[in-house]
Amino acid sequence: MSFLNPVFTVENVSYRDGKRYAWLTSILVPAVLGCGPLFYWLTDSVAAMWIPTLMIYTLIPALDRLIGEDRNNPPEEVVPLLEADRFYRWATYLLVPVLWAAFLVNAWFVGTQELPWLGGAAIAVNTGILCGFAINLGHELGHKKSKLERNLATSVLAMGAYGHFAIDHNRGHHRYVATPEDCASSRMGENLYSFASRELPGAFFRAWFLETGRLERHGKRAWSLENEIVRAGLITLGVSVALVASFGWVMVPYLLATYFVGAFHLTMANYVEHYGLLRQKRDNGLYERCQPHHSWNSNHICSNWALYHLQRHSDHHAHPGRRYQSLRHFDGLPTLPSGYFGMFWFAIMPPLWFRVMNPL
Repeated sequence: MSFLNPVFTVENVSYRDGKRYAWLTSILVPAVLGCGPLFYWLTDSVAAMWIPTLMIYTLIPALDRLIGEDRNNPPEEVVPLLEADRFYRWATYLLVPVLWAAFLVNAWFVGTQELPWLGGAAIAVNTGILCGFAINLGHELGHKKSKLERNLATSVLAMGAYGHFAIDHNRGHHRYVATPEDCASSRMGENLYSFASRELPGAFFRAWFLETGRLERHGKRAWSLENEIVRAGLITLGVSVALVASFGWVMVPYLLATYFVGAFHLTMANYVEHYGLLRQKRDNGLYERCQPHHSWNSNHICSNWALYHLQRHSDHHAHPGRRYQSLRHFDGLPTLPSGYFGMFWFAIMPPLWFRVMNPL
C-alpha cells in the first residue's frame, strides 16, 4: 500500500481517501493567523493586520457556499485501517508547533513594536481565534487514549488558558449534552450572550468538580500535578509570566484579550452545535442515549477541512471515539445552513439567528 496515496482494502471492499491531503488545510488555516505581522511589514498599514481575521470570516464562508457540501462516508469495513494510518495522526501532531509558533510570534510582535491600539487589537483578535483553533485541536486529541495525544491536548489548551476544556467536554458535556443540565448546550430561545454568561463559568466549575472528585476517589490531593487543570494552568501561567517579563506590561491586556477571544470562540461553537435540541427523559429519570440527531451537523467542505471534521458533530457525539477522518454523514439530521464560520455571523446577531434557526 502506497503511503502517499493508499488504497485501503478489506475483503472485497477498497477505498481511497480523496480528502487525505485536504486535512493539511487544518494546519494551513490556523497558520494564517500568525501572519498579521507579515501583512503589516508588506503594506506598512495597520489595517492589514486584520487580514487574517477577515480571511477566516469571509473567505471560508464564501468557499463553503461556492464549493458546497461533502456527504461521502468511508466504508465501515475499512475504518479500522483508516484510523490506524499514522498520516492522519501526524496531521494533528504537526499543528501543535504551528500554533505555538504563531502564538509566540504574535506576542513578540506586540511586545516589540510601537503599535496603535487598533493594531494591538488586531493581533489580539487574530491570536484569540488561533486559540480557538487550539481548543479544536485539543478537542480532537483529548478524546484519544494515548498518553502522547492527551499531553499534546493539554499543551494546546494551555496556550489559550482553557486547560479545563478536555475534562468538562469529555466527562461533563458528553454525558449531559442536549439536556437542561448541560451548561454547554444552548437552549431554544437563548441568545449567544445569555448562553456565554452561563457556559463560560459553568464549564470551569464543572471541570474542577469532576477533576477534584476523581482525585479524591483515588486518595490524591486536588492541588497537585495529578490535577490536569493545575498542570495546564501552570503552563499558561509560566508562558504568561515569561511574556510579561520579556516584553513588559503591555502583555497583560494583550493576553487577557487573547484568552477571552479564544474562549468566546469555543462558546460560539458550543452555541451553534446543540441549539434548541433536547434528549428525552425516560420514566426511570435517565436521559435517552445521545443520538446523531441531538447535534447540528454541517458537511460544508472548506470549514470542515479547516476544523478536522468538527462540523460532523452528530457522529462525534454519538460515537466520540471515532477519529476525525472517519466521521460520517447521516441522512435526516438537523443541518446547519452554513459552516461554523458562517453561522458565527448569525449567532452574534440574535434576531437574525432566531429568524434563521428557530424554524429549523
